[in-house]
Amino acid sequence: MQNVNIWSEEFGAETDAPILLIMGSMSQGILWPEEFVGRLTAGGRRVIRYDHRDTGMSGTVDFEAQPYTWDDIKNDVYRVMDAHGLESAHLVCHSAGGLLGQFVAVERPERVRSLTVIGSSPLGGGEGQVIMRALMGQQQPEGSLPEPAPEFVAFYRTLMAAPPPADRRARIDGMIAEQRMLHGTGLPFDEDAARRLQERIYDRARDLSAVANHRLAAMAKPDFEPVGVLHQVKAPTLVIEGSHEPAKPGHSAIIAEQIPGARLTIVAGMGHTLPPEVHEELAAAILAHTAE
Repeated sequence: MQNVNIWSEEFGAETDAPILLIMGSMSQGILWPEEFVGRLTAGGRRVIRYDHRDTGMSGTVDFEAQPYTWDDIKNDVYRVMDAHGLESAHLVCHSAGGLLGQFVAVERPERVRSLTVIGSSPLGGGEGQVIMRALMGQQQPEGSLPEPAPEFVAFYRTLMAAPPPADRRARIDGMIAEQRMLHGTGLPFDEDAARRLQERIYDRARDLSAVANHRLAAMAKPDFEPVGVLHQVKAPTLVIEGSHEPAKPGHSAIIAEQIPGARLTIVAGMGHTLPPEVHEELAAAILAHTAE
């Protein structure tokens, strides 16, 4: 299924070096904060962010009638680049967006000027299966990626057993609770800012429930990720993880080990979100990386 409209927007001068921001699974592009984007554009970058299919203002589908896989979500990266006239770009990716960025860097190296992955997992590591086994209380096979933090497992176990939220406010309260858990314990949590963000996410979504199609896409092709290919990445790579990462703790070091010449940066206090306290450090690191 390829004919899904993808919402995107760009910032900065068209003549500046392009950065394509790729957000994680089931996530809208506006989770790349305006202040962070502004720091990148002020540093002389043309920045593009977009909503994945079935999120935000991008098109939604009836998955049963028009199924797709994560290959299609990955191919949307090329579609966004093509629509903005980019033969190549610096890819800056968060969470599952990092899997997409790594895959693109392996598959089409000529299109990736540099790669930055934040709070992600190594391509081919089976991160989704690790999380599901953790939630189900199953033993992890030897050599598996590190499990998510106990608070992550406890939160989603509770969520899986809970009834659906009754109304908009209950849904947004649940989204804030999820953001609080992903934020981690290393920095203060701004609940008012979180409410403003989650209200915006709720109100701009064509169909908020459509994000579940990303899970169906993963189940439709569980072996989406190629295994043992990260040594093929040619793009200069920066790997970033928060010191309080709850979802994928320790995964960044494994990425950095597998990609030749990759550099690892640990951001003090950061969890699995992008709060204002880390914008300056993140933007400075990415501007330096994309200047090379």
